[in-house]
Amino acid sequence: MAIEKALYTARGTATGGRTGTAKSDDGRLNIQLSTPKALGGDDGAGTNPEQLFAAGYAACFIGALKAVGARHKKAIPADVSINAEVSIGPHAGKPGAFGIAVALTVSLPGFDKSEAEALVAEAHEVCPYSNATRGNVDVALSVA
Repeated sequence: MAIEKALYTARGTATGGRTGTAKSDDGRLNIQLSTPKALGGDDGAGTNPEQLFAAGYAACFIGALKAVGARHKKAIPADVSINAEVSIGPHAGKPGAFGIAVALTVSLPGFDKSEAEALVAEAHEVCPYSNATRGNVDVALSVA
């Protein structure tokens, strides 16, 4: 999928892989990374790529919900929240490779379930993370 024009470009650098550091070029992000025990690591104090992906996807999806809500003249409440789960494991179709799966649970106060589900489905078509993962990553959507 190509973009017509870059409106913003984030720049980051990781050093040392899952046991190193990651930082943005503007210094706003500067974190220690560590590997979870489930992946053979020491479960150190740092975060990991799956947690970063989960947080980024959740935040981006809320932005997509707000865009879709504005399109339909429906205000998305400030207390909207998304619980994102990013799982990593052996790739089902590529021996020796790994893949991820995502589950997003959306809490959209003030909307009935069917209306919330319709907004979530439309946001899934708009969200850049959803568009980047579509066809490559299983993404399960649900409304709390």
